[in-house]
Amino acid sequence: MEGENKKKYITSEELKVHNKRGDLWISIQGKVYNVSNWAKDHPGGEIPLLNLAGQDVTDAFIAYHPGVAWQYLDKFFTGYHLEEFKPSEVSKDYRKLMSEFVKMGLFEKKEHVTLYTLTSVAVMFAVVLYGVLACTSIWAHLGSSMLLGLLWMQSTYVGHDSGHYVVMSNPMYNKFAQLLCGNCLTGISIAWWKWTHNAHHISCNSLDYDPDLQHIPVFAVSSRFFSSMKSYFYDRQLKFDSLSKFLVSYQHWTFYPVLVFARLNLYLQTFLLLFSRRKVPDRAFNILGILVFWTWFPLLVFCLPNWPERIMFVLASFAVCSIQHLQFCLNHFAANVYVGPPNGNDWFEKQTGGTLDISCSSWMDWFFGGLQFQLEHHLFPRLPRAQLRKISPMVIELCKKHNLPYRSLSFFEANLWTLRTLRLAAIQARDLSNPSSQNLLWEAFNTHG
Repeated sequence: MEGENKKKYITSEELKVHNKRGDLWISIQGKVYNVSNWAKDHPGGEIPLLNLAGQDVTDAFIAYHPGVAWQYLDKFFTGYHLEEFKPSEVSKDYRKLMSEFVKMGLFEKKEHVTLYTLTSVAVMFAVVLYGVLACTSIWAHLGSSMLLGLLWMQSTYVGHDSGHYVVMSNPMYNKFAQLLCGNCLTGISIAWWKWTHNAHHISCNSLDYDPDLQHIPVFAVSSRFFSSMKSYFYDRQLKFDSLSKFLVSYQHWTFYPVLVFARLNLYLQTFLLLFSRRKVPDRAFNILGILVFWTWFPLLVFCLPNWPERIMFVLASFAVCSIQHLQFCLNHFAANVYVGPPNGNDWFEKQTGGTLDISCSSWMDWFFGGLQFQLEHHLFPRLPRAQLRKISPMVIELCKKHNLPYRSLSFFEANLWTLRTLRLAAIQARDLSNPSSQNLLWEAFNTHG
């Protein structure tokens, strides 16, 4: 008891003021840590820490860090404990489930998915090269371009997996897999992906903090974007001007065509980040990987006999790969949205509210890369994709227990929900004199049945 009396405490309100760059405190399991100087060296980037600064972040910490990470916390301990620290019942159950998965060894059971996927990528790449270089038929060239799009999808899944957990035998090989599957094969920097993707996970479906929802002037999933909201991720205003109004007004018609060309924006974002003044981990390796892509891909395209076939090749490969871009939209566009920074105390609830699963047969898991279990992935991002289907029943049970949404739709239904959301925002954009403040998903059910 004497030791307990010597503990120093601060209130949640006192912790909350330490929420900015240079003065960044967080609480984990009731102990308060000063990570101000560590933020710039944080492997997950500075943004997740900034977004969750000034609050208890226990759930997010255990979701993204293996058990060995706890040993590094002591050097950041301020000596303070959080007064009246008490996790919610949802958090308690979530942490119990996480502990069960650790005891079951699920985080270590990757089941050779990466080996099989990389082998399939290598085979597809060889077939693409053969189809372009050794065949003269336009149909062979068209088939090769479509196969290339599928190759990009599968390669991206390996890059995604290796960004969340070690898929290779050690971290060095894991980084090689990231650069190979991301930069070299797809032309999209793994550094850019980590920068945006970590922010997306932490602030899932926050309109002003989640970059994956910030697509002005082309798309808007909520009428709240119509007030020129500030993006705290990009640190700039998302101006809703006359061009934005025009494009958003027809977004439910332009949605699929725009997705075909979505990769062009990702290439641009990659270059903007790699050649910016922002601190970029492994910048030289990322640039080298991008140069590899922009060497082999143009050379492959120019091996085709004429410009019509070259244009066909690029468009067909983009069109097939756009299915993956579509999947990412289906997982979040029609889910609940909110404004403001993420709250560590309702982290579990925010993940359930901001995600939609895509139901499919187990033999299609390879096609969706495991990300059809979007909620499971958001709750347990370090869990290998081979385990997501196995844990799904336990996640469903936990959601039912706490009356939280678990939405699993067919691919067709998810498209309908997304188009409905885009259409409602489009209609509102045409009539800005009466913008609705209701969540668009709520409107879809209560206004349009």
